[in-house]
Order: sequence, then C-alpha cells, then structure tokens
Amino acid sequence: MNFKHSLLASAALAVLALTSLNASAQTDPKVGGADMYPTKTIVENAVNSPINTTLVAAVKAAGLVDTLNSPGPFTVFAPTDAAFNKLPAGTVGTLVKPESHDTLVKILTYHVVAGKYSSKQIMDMIKAGGGKATLKSVQGEDLTFTSAGKKITITDSKGGTATITVANVFQSNGVIFIIDSVLMP
Repeated sequence: MNFKHSLLASAALAVLALTSLNASAQTDPKVGGADMYPTKTIVENAVNSPINTTLVAAVKAAGLVDTLNSPGPFTVFAPTDAAFNKLPAGTVGTLVKPESHDTLVKILTYHVVAGKYSSKQIMDMIKAGGGKATLKSVQGEDLTFTSAGKKITITDSKGGTATITVANVFQSNGVIFIIDSVLMP
C-alpha cells in the first residue's frame, strides 16, 4: 500500500471512529464504506470491507473460512489493513506461507472470542471488574479490556494494545469490532 492509500485509509478510519462510537444505536453499520448486513456471516461481510483485505486473505490462508462461516457465535476483533501495515516489513508475507500456517492460525484465533459480546456488555464487564475485563480468546490466551470514556482498548499478552474503532457490527453468527492494531499472543 502506498503512502497516499495509507493516508486515505487512516482518514477513513478516523471518520468511522467518530461516527461509530455509538454503533450500538446503528443498524447495518458501514466498515470502510461497505455495508455490513446482520443477515450475513462474519466472512460474507468481511470480504466486502475494503479496509480488511489483509485479514480476509489471512483467514483464507489459515483455512478458517468455514469456521467463521459456521453458526458460532463469535466475537471477532478485526485488524484493518493499516493495522497489519504496522507490523515489521515482511511479516504478513511470511505468515501467509504454508510453513507458517500454525503461527498464522494462532494469531488469527487470538482475535476471536467464543460468544457474542456487544460493546455495552464489554463496558459493563470493565465496570464490574474495577476498570478491567478479561475474555479468553479461541486461541486460549486472555485479552484484557479497559476503557477511557467510550473508548475501549484491548491489551494482548505481550502488552501491545489495540483500540476499537468501529463497534457492534452484528452478523448472523456473531459480531465484529474493527481494531487499529494486530494483537499478538
């Protein structure tokens, strides 16, 4: 992705973040300008998102399409293309190679939680937990959630953080949250 496209993607994310903080009140929210439909599965909607092309390619390379098309339900914390671009050069190319399959699956399933959680439910858990909530990922390690105002931040097991930029994109088999960084188990 060139600098101009990166700036456009960043600008689009900023607009989405501002307009989607109260996504729980939205119906059929947009991700990267693409309509997301609650009657479609996580994968059916994700393939239409122009800001999640790297994630979709990685899900296909990992062989997780059928899983994320299954009834679930799943809560997916979906990194944008800009989030993947923050990784060291060559990381994504290496991860989608067949010899890196297990590592790719581990990273992608770390972005998935069994069950369907809304931002309100996560915020309620954060409040009940005295400012912090923990959910176990499908990969098996915990994700830690904190908030500042309406902003929810996720901390991974290595101490890295991602912010939810678009919340509550409900699907037929779960919910997607768009995040601005890749989480690492």
